[in-house]
Amino acid sequence: MHVRSSGIGDERAVLLLHGGGVAGWMWKPTTELLPAGLRFIVPDLPGHDRSSAERYVSHDQTVSELAAVVEREAERPVTVVGFSLGAQLAILLAANRPDLVERVAVVSAQAEPTRAPGLTLSLLSATAPLAKQQWFAKLQARALFIPASLMDDYLRTSARISRETLMTTVGENIRFTEPPGWAQFPGAALVLAGAGERGFMKKSALSLHESLPGSELEIVDGCGHGIPLQRPEWFAQRLGNWLAQ
Repeated sequence: MHVRSSGIGDERAVLLLHGGGVAGWMWKPTTELLPAGLRFIVPDLPGHDRSSAERYVSHDQTVSELAAVVEREAERPVTVVGFSLGAQLAILLAANRPDLVERVAVVSAQAEPTRAPGLTLSLLSATAPLAKQQWFAKLQARALFIPASLMDDYLRTSARISRETLMTTVGENIRFTEPPGWAQFPGAALVLAGAGERGFMKKSALSLHESLPGSELEIVDGCGHGIPLQRPEWFAQRLGNWLAQ
């Protein structure tokens, strides 16, 4: 797995986990706006961009690999920030390895399984080749709020992603449920969802919050499914304030 690290080793470490179909570059607006004194650990998840040669096997396998990354890159427990697919991985890492996670921010995580997942995956299989077409990728970029400064990164990532990665990651995503260990996570937790997201996404955020006593929940006005890229200044400030608590 390709991992980019920045900052000094003894600084407070933040593991940033991107969503499906993008890569670690999506966090550039966030890291540029967060205060100094943080160390960032930013992987490209299996099957994505610079890790496109690595097969995405499952969420569980990826979380095991991420735990190894944390053990290698950090000298103490880290803050984990995950978006969408990455938010599900953040939940699993916090639930399964609380010894490695000090606090966790969950941004737009689906935790309510999709009805008729087979139909969703059949449609995805039929349209998967379009992801490699630049005109289609640009349409998708608008839906994901990709800024012009990151468009080349998105087009490169979209062209590299395989049908197998798409099918596996989406299949894992739409079947995801809250793991048993989530309710026992001892660290701080922040759960965010956009006010303009679909109902099951906001329901997922509420469920994750209610399952974990002491967690914070915020439904973000003016956002759909894309908070870190749709409102980067707000997101960095909110995250920075939470980290300073």
